[in-house]
Amino acid sequence: MIEHMNGKMKKLALAAMLAFTTIGAAQAEEKTDGLPLAALEAAAKLREMALAGSGAYDVVESLTTEVGPRMAGSEADARAVAWAKAKFESFGFDKVYTEPVTFPKWVRERETAQVLSPFPQKLMIAALGRSVGTGDAPVEAEVVQFATLADLENAPEGSLIGKIAFVNNRMERFKDGHGYGPAVAARGRGASVASRQGAVAFLLRSIGTDSDRFPHTGMTGYEEGVKPIPAAALSNPDADLLANMLKRGQPVKVQLDIDAAMAEEYESANVIGEITGSEFPDEVVVIGGHLDSWDLGTGAIDDAAGVAITMRAAALIAQLPQRPKRTIRVVAFANEEQGLFGGRAYAAAHGKPGELEKHLIGAESDFGAGRIYAFSTSAVPPEAEAVVRQIAQALAPLDIEYTPGKGGPGPDLGPISRTGMAWAALQQDGTDYFDYHHTANDTLDKVEAAALDQNVAAYAVFAYLAAQSEVGFGSKYTEPKPFTFGAPPSKPAKK
Repeated sequence: MIEHMNGKMKKLALAAMLAFTTIGAAQAEEKTDGLPLAALEAAAKLREMALAGSGAYDVVESLTTEVGPRMAGSEADARAVAWAKAKFESFGFDKVYTEPVTFPKWVRERETAQVLSPFPQKLMIAALGRSVGTGDAPVEAEVVQFATLADLENAPEGSLIGKIAFVNNRMERFKDGHGYGPAVAARGRGASVASRQGAVAFLLRSIGTDSDRFPHTGMTGYEEGVKPIPAAALSNPDADLLANMLKRGQPVKVQLDIDAAMAEEYESANVIGEITGSEFPDEVVVIGGHLDSWDLGTGAIDDAAGVAITMRAAALIAQLPQRPKRTIRVVAFANEEQGLFGGRAYAAAHGKPGELEKHLIGAESDFGAGRIYAFSTSAVPPEAEAVVRQIAQALAPLDIEYTPGKGGPGPDLGPISRTGMAWAALQQDGTDYFDYHHTANDTLDKVEAAALDQNVAAYAVFAYLAAQSEVGFGSKYTEPKPFTFGAPPSKPAKK
């Protein structure tokens, strides 16, 4: 046909055929990659929308102001659940509901400490979660210092009878927070080890990187068969103060007065909001953070920020002209701080054969309010590699590097990931996270609106593109290993 056309028409026809061929090749490439051009363009639009102002800071401000500290089992716990439901509804989620989470309630009433001799001074402490109290009278005893938990474990049998054990290990600061794991073991197991050695109480240098006089609380546990003893963290400057006193070679006697105990069972809830998928509504991409906090600060970075980031990411997706193919599910998890109860309840309800596989992939925001700098995933199928790389490319303009083989699921997604759900890690800069973690200094002024916007952009891009993928990310049911967390003492709280 072309040979019968004049020169000008031949050029136009050849151009049209070339364009058609180019489009066909592009479409074939898009199909191979699993993400059509329209999905990538929508992801870019989400990125722009979030960076222009995601609204996440306002959510953090609302939760920390209107609810404040959200200790699991407290009256504020119930107010936080109501707050989360109302927020999901106000943001236009298609479905909002709760799932029950039951756990033993721990109550903190009072905590004071002081050096009685040879240099009387007040000490700043915070009782550790699940700690017992000192009873009807304060504990007064000589302090014995250990550099590490291992040193405490190696103490001669019976050498701590009637003494207070003090572990003075210092946490190291890292961008990815990996100094936390080696240090936090002393918080989790120290009281049990000290009790077995005959100690009457346990003190710990706070698991934190700051030099402020704010002690860091956090969970401890009592191993089966061990007598629970009072356990508390010293602020870092007070740990230094106590160590300096001990350097002088004189016995140092400390008084602890702690009123804390376990109470009755409490029922809270995971609060869930969904943007319903347009083609596969039963298949979900899960994102979220935890709704509870400790009682010392207002829980701005731990974890109002994570709740706000994931709420607003899904809310932006809901503003697109068309719903994503799969459901975006945002979970505000209950009681992460005292034993991952919300995450464990979610895994028990949804991490079953047949349903687990409907969870394409999940990601959790629970590392503060710093900017995201790295992306990784457990996705293993070869067919998912191209999609993962496209997601990484869509995140790159946010200064997020693709770091395969690194990272892991968030705490609350840990239980369901152990049953086989694929996970993604959007890793935040945690350089200063452990300056404020679990302290009275975890407050709104530590949060930067622009950093939250960058987080929302990343979560929106990830969740939307994962929901649009034509391939799965490797979720496959696996029988999980039993999960245990130190058994709580049975002593009831004082009324």
